[in-house]
Amino acid sequence: MKKEDTVLAGFHAVSSRMKRDPSSIRIVYYDPKRRDQRMRRMIEEIEKAGIRLMQADNNRLDGFSHEVPHQGLIALAAPIDIGMSFDTLMDNLAGNPLLLLLDGVTDPRNFGACLRVADAAGVSAVITPKDRSATLTAAAVKASAGASETVPIVRVTNLAGSIVELVDAGVPIIGTAGEAQKTIYEFDQKGAFGWVLGAEGDGLRQLTRRRCSDLAKIPMLGTVESLNVSVAAGICLFETVRQRTVGSLESALSGI
Repeated sequence: MKKEDTVLAGFHAVSSRMKRDPSSIRIVYYDPKRRDQRMRRMIEEIEKAGIRLMQADNNRLDGFSHEVPHQGLIALAAPIDIGMSFDTLMDNLAGNPLLLLLDGVTDPRNFGACLRVADAAGVSAVITPKDRSATLTAAAVKASAGASETVPIVRVTNLAGSIVELVDAGVPIIGTAGEAQKTIYEFDQKGAFGWVLGAEGDGLRQLTRRRCSDLAKIPMLGTVESLNVSVAAGICLFETVRQRTVGSLESALSGI
């Protein structure tokens, strides 16, 4: 294994890279004891693509994936860099971008799951601090279900300062906080918009809260006090999608 290799664990991660850039895959290891139809089809696709294929026992696969479930399949591939600088982001804020900012999300699985939700919601970029933030480990890549290679990630030195710049550029940035007076449904999200979410338990840092345009809460009607950050991200982002979709539908119907 080369130092620069990205480890793709499991069928979804490997097949996503196969569709995006099969030439970037250096080698695929598979468990020969797994002989089901899904594995047979995958091996056929890998062989057709001319990718090097090798058998490996479960212990060796575990060594590559570091406790990430691999389903008997591991690929070592060149990293695909879709990172974006904050300056580039600021230069391309035309239209109605939807941004997701993550403050202190250090668990790689949560980070990957947030990327997956961001991709599904059509997020323009995910912004995270360079420090106190998860990176694209094998666990994050697997949890993202391919979204780690489609959603631009912007890593910034000062998240609070970046929020100020976005707000000054006309992008409302709403932080989530359980004690907020307003709910996530009380904001017009049809234009440029951004959500900031903190890690489960810790929430947003105080400086981050103060720099946001406003704070909002997800109404909680049961007994639990908080949600996993990726679940919360999905709820917030798809409220934005709902508002934008309803607006588009109303405009289409008005022309009938």
